[in-house]
Amino acid sequence: MGTFQRNPSRTTAFLMSGGGSLGAVQVGMLQALHGNGIRPDLLVGTSVGAVNAAYLAGHGFSTRSLDDLAEVWTGLGRGDVFPLRPRRALYAVGGFAPSLLSDKGLRQLLAAHLRFTALEDAVIGMRAVATDLVSGRGVVLGHGDALSAVMASAAIPGLFPPVLREGRTLVDGGLADHAEVLDSLADEVDDIYVMPTGFPCALQAPPRSALGVATHALGILIQQRLVSAVERYAGSATLHVIPALCPLHVSTVDFSHTAALIARARVATAGWLDSGGAEVAQPARFLSLHDHGRGASQGTGSVARPADDPSLSDLNS
Repeated sequence: MGTFQRNPSRTTAFLMSGGGSLGAVQVGMLQALHGNGIRPDLLVGTSVGAVNAAYLAGHGFSTRSLDDLAEVWTGLGRGDVFPLRPRRALYAVGGFAPSLLSDKGLRQLLAAHLRFTALEDAVIGMRAVATDLVSGRGVVLGHGDALSAVMASAAIPGLFPPVLREGRTLVDGGLADHAEVLDSLADEVDDIYVMPTGFPCALQAPPRSALGVATHALGILIQQRLVSAVERYAGSATLHVIPALCPLHVSTVDFSHTAALIARARVATAGWLDSGGAEVAQPARFLSLHDHGRGASQGTGSVARPADDPSLSDLNS
């Protein structure tokens, strides 16, 4: 097949999943999509995907905005998003704080880059996916205060405090049923591009810190949700699942490899698009959970190979 060609008469949604520091991968995917003339009419984000979506919803989808977003990512450190404060942790354990971490850093980061107050005022239509902590049901936020919507979508349970909004207590959208989100989008658009961050399938050892364990476990859950949602999808919109990077040994709380992740994802996604950007026929081949961090075979998850670039060698084990 030849290079993917977008039909300008079709409407397109970008669906960006969560994954902590691996959200940098989505920047490379977005750059490749932009380079092939594929633009979103609607941005839908979960957790860190909502953070990326909010940036683009305010700054627009252009070479400049994507470069600026990449610059934001490469300037981040773990403490900017996941500030570890022993006193806060003690308060949380004692029942005097709703979470182990403060969300102040994330809130300040969002406030510094959001260009709209209400979701309905965004340059590109945007929705943030959260989860109702009481009912467990997914909540798609498409109106009202933008900052609280994104904060709710990224409120990892136990790590960040829940967000009270419109009478509901909301936490990270990664817990929600992704199938419901896909089905709702299918009634509005013609094409849906799903952008998984992937998960650290090539770690040499399990995470040891509470922060690492929590974010890693949530990443596994998100991946499982995506597999199930894509396999169950029966909507009328055409589904395009961009292959996640694999193998990947960068943890979900490691921000020291963001530049390499962006570059690698851009190359891999461009190659996928050049091959035709095929519709997903076997979602497990793209998203299935697997482990080759300790000598196991790569299995069905090894779809998007690392680029043959020596500068990325630290990510290619």
